Amino acid sequence: MSIIANKKAFHDYFIEEKFEAGIVLEGWEVKAIRAGRANIKEAYVVIRSGEVFVFGMHITALPEASTHVNPDPIRTRKLLLHANQISKLIGQVERAGYTLLPLDMHYVRGRIKLEIGLAKGKKQHDKRESEKERDWDREKARLMRVKA
Repeated sequence: MSIIANKKAFHDYFIEEKFEAGIVLEGWEVKAIRAGRANIKEAYVVIRSGEVFVFGMHITALPEASTHVNPDPIRTRKLLLHANQISKLIGQVERAGYTLLPLDMHYVRGRIKLEIGLAKGKKQHDKRESEKERDWDREKARLMRVKA
């Protein structure tokens, strides 16, 4: 079940490969995510010293959050991946033009997971081409519906 999807990532980038990662969260963050108070639109993923972190993911604290905790909505959160996945990502990100982006936050057996994608940036003409293709698919589906 998806919580948040980053639709802008699919518009601005070619997604070549996807990985599912766990997130290290605090209790108030889990409650806020379950309440739908998270945003991954401007977030990005960085690999530092063999560990994977997500920057810019905004989680707004609930007003009922614990009083003894100082919530930081945009703190850096660690992602949990297997060592072989991390080493594969390190090799691919070091190539020119590749980046890691959060694509989707969802539940897996009650746990919150983040789907990250290995992406390459689109040029303006690529964006126009994919928009034309999407419009044509929509038009094709409409024509098939009319004939049926």
